[in-house]
Amino acid sequence: MSHSATQASASNTAVPVVKKERRARQFWRRFSRNKLAVVGGVIILVLILTAIFAPLIATHDPIFDQDYNNLISKPGNGHLLGTDDLGRDTFSRLIYGARLSLEAAAISVGIALVIGVPIGLVTGYYRGVWDEWVIMRIVDAMQAFPSIILALVMAAVLGGGFFNAMVAIGIGFLPSIIRITRAQVMTVRNLEYVQAAKAIGARDGRIMFLHVLPNCLAPLLVQATLSMAAAIVAEAGLSYLGLGAAPEQPSWGSMLHIAQGYLNIEPLLAFWPGLAIFLVVLGFNLLGDGIREVLDPKLKR
Repeated sequence: MSHSATQASASNTAVPVVKKERRARQFWRRFSRNKLAVVGGVIILVLILTAIFAPLIATHDPIFDQDYNNLISKPGNGHLLGTDDLGRDTFSRLIYGARLSLEAAAISVGIALVIGVPIGLVTGYYRGVWDEWVIMRIVDAMQAFPSIILALVMAAVLGGGFFNAMVAIGIGFLPSIIRITRAQVMTVRNLEYVQAAKAIGARDGRIMFLHVLPNCLAPLLVQATLSMAAAIVAEAGLSYLGLGAAPEQPSWGSMLHIAQGYLNIEPLLAFWPGLAIFLVVLGFNLLGDGIREVLDPKLKR
């Protein structure tokens, strides 16, 4: 190969890399202009770091370290945010609860994406009787129930436990993921580059996963971010009702359930987990709205 040919090959390889770097810079520039989105991103970053470094941040073991001399105590006596009915440190349980909430969001939304995206991709690409009269009618029936109600029913059917609760929440998110994916695929499948790929003999599987799906990821990313906020609320609700995490696990929902019986004695016992849920859900919603504004072509400037 000649020297000029080698240079041409290297320059062609460098072009996509340069375009990706330019797009990344453009994304960050537009995202950073949205102050609320940056606040949401900071909140989620703090949540992730808290979940990762929980053993280093927590001052006590959240389950087994019980101070029987300080039951339902106010902040102080070696407990930054007080203790619960068994003398467990509220601050430590709050910190480990961040890890459980992040796991709940990742697992449930991951289940919905792994199942829902392929279904929406195939049904939107091929259409036909199975799409119109079978798959979408099932989706319509599932959407007749609010996602939290559907999650409650599925959790009751599957039984208690953290993983079963995550499966139930993930199933509750399936209808929205399938519909968004299907709608995007139906739009993209008729574009010129897809028709060109068909014309040169590319297989359907290659077209769907290499040409269609990558151009449907923007709305799915936004929906996944917003669904994580809903998943945290759903997990807290299921744990509050006894259908989620075990009572001894440091779940924000179970902490609220415990605090319910002691509101007249120590209202702060319910305030801290409620504040944590509020901040994290707010962070995910702000982050999702910010990503939607950045990726929406109608709002490009």
